[in-house]
Amino acid sequence: MIIEKIETFILKDKLSKSFFFSQWEYSERCICVVKVTASDGTYGWGEGYGPAPVLEAGIKLLKPFVVGENPLGNEVVWNKMYRKTLDFARRGILVASMSAIDIAIWDLKGKILGLPVSTLLGGAHRNRVQPYATGFYYTDYDNPSRDFVEEAKLYVSQGFKAMKMKVGLGIKEDVEYVKMVREAIGPDIKLMVDSNHAYTLREATELARKIEKYDIGWFEEPISPEFYGQYNELRQKTTIPISGGECEYLRFGFQQLIQNKSVDIIQPDICASGGLTEAKRIAALASANGIDVIPHTWGTSIGIHVALHFISNLESVPGRMYQPEFLMEYDQTENGLREKLTFPSIEMKDGFIEVPNRPGLGIDVDEDMLESFAGKKTKKITI
Repeated sequence: MIIEKIETFILKDKLSKSFFFSQWEYSERCICVVKVTASDGTYGWGEGYGPAPVLEAGIKLLKPFVVGENPLGNEVVWNKMYRKTLDFARRGILVASMSAIDIAIWDLKGKILGLPVSTLLGGAHRNRVQPYATGFYYTDYDNPSRDFVEEAKLYVSQGFKAMKMKVGLGIKEDVEYVKMVREAIGPDIKLMVDSNHAYTLREATELARKIEKYDIGWFEEPISPEFYGQYNELRQKTTIPISGGECEYLRFGFQQLIQNKSVDIIQPDICASGGLTEAKRIAALASANGIDVIPHTWGTSIGIHVALHFISNLESVPGRMYQPEFLMEYDQTENGLREKLTFPSIEMKDGFIEVPNRPGLGIDVDEDMLESFAGKKTKKITI
């Protein structure tokens, strides 16, 4: 059996209302997904994290290294893509294109063998994962926090035990908004903040010290991902755990974070940092250094299921009789691609999402919805 065909789909979903954060504004979702089909007709799905048209071009570039390969030899295929592009693509969008293909091959491999991806990764240490709600984006320029209290109470009513809010518009405003949300959710719900690298070291230090009293679970991407040393310095100046890594690629990028003692928590985006094949290596690196792993997720439910299987396989370090729950990011902003593209749908029960035990990632794509999101102007492309 060989990999016979690769298809890409650029999917778009226009938002009913734009939202923004510290860097820019979103008015639509635009994501590239990929379908890898074997010679017997079995197929797998993957997605990449990054600008969809560029991801598609990257997948086209990688095609000659993938078609004709054995889908059961996913590490061999990964290494071939990596070695053939090493001289010009050790970071960035082409690694994300590799990630999309790699994920699709894992899904394909699981379907061929009749096994879930968690089993292929080595087994599931847990059959459920605790999602945290990512939200609190801004929708009103005149009153950015207008709906924060209602949003916070909604997440609590839905059963979320943890949530993450956006900061980065200004220190004074951030402190006010964090206080507002903490008071709305009470002391028992975990609360994290994410500035999307909006601040300088001085500003991030000031903000961290002012919100420590609100029991913050972690401060995500406080400063530019380029400044490994400044991340380390910030860690020495606050009791809030520091997290980052969604802008890193491959185990080598995360090695930089770890060697510089930059973060308490690494957050690889599996759809960008090298796929499941590389995420497994990144997790081993983190485990060897006693650092927590909580993946970044953004996109369709394909990426969410990738994270579910990956997290189920993570070892708990240190081990103990009563293990802590493992967290997974679960974006709650408007996203038809997340809600409608795949089936069966994601269900959260009692604050947890079960890890699928069906073959592959445990989902399939609704072809009608695929065509609907692809639209007339952006048709599926066989490359």
